[in-house]
Amino acid sequence: MEKSKKLVIVGAGEFGEIAYEYFTMDSPYEVKAFAVEKQYLTESSLYDLPIVAMEELPALYPPEEYETFVAITYPKLNRERTRMYHMCKQYGYRCASYISSRAFVWHNVEVGENTFIFEDNTVQFHAKIGNNVVLWSGNHIGHRSVIKDNCWLTSHVVVSGFCSVGENSFIGVNVSIGDRVTIADDSVIGAGSVTVKSLEEKGRVYIGSPAKKIERTAYEQFGVEQP
Repeated sequence: MEKSKKLVIVGAGEFGEIAYEYFTMDSPYEVKAFAVEKQYLTESSLYDLPIVAMEELPALYPPEEYETFVAITYPKLNRERTRMYHMCKQYGYRCASYISSRAFVWHNVEVGENTFIFEDNTVQFHAKIGNNVVLWSGNHIGHRSVIKDNCWLTSHVVVSGFCSVGENSFIGVNVSIGDRVTIADDSVIGAGSVTVKSLEEKGRVYIGSPAKKIERTAYEQFGVEQP
């Protein structure tokens, strides 16, 4: 594939390495560098590319010429990835999204910035995927469903039609969500859980089939101050 765009990956951990592999092998982006915050700058290179301090990024790789992708997972209920995404936007960068050539994404699906859609995802008619979302491999997003900003869906999650998954939510492996279900912001749904009813209390952890909230909140689970 012809490389017509230049990219800096923000993050040099496992997800950074995965992002490098996918953007390199399956996108029009050529990765030129990695960036981390200065306090985490312990190595000078990765894959023979420079790792630079995030604070110096605009001077070294100006946003008029380069795009960024924030390759950070879900620490602090997706807050760290979100913080770095907003830092890139404040610096003036456009944040690239990746959609695997081995994913099925219908032509009228809306996909935001800094979103990563792995292989074997199915995203159906008029679904909307927000900014800064990760859909790991093998999920189904039903017709007209909305995955809001900053969410992380692991693998083999089924989101049925006309659903809404709230901002910052974390959805575990093999979760099933029935038609027309609303999931509140900051929700955590444990692996294998099933719900056919809306879960509308913000910041809760749900487990089981049917999914029921536990005493511990999502903020306690992820060490985040409750808004």
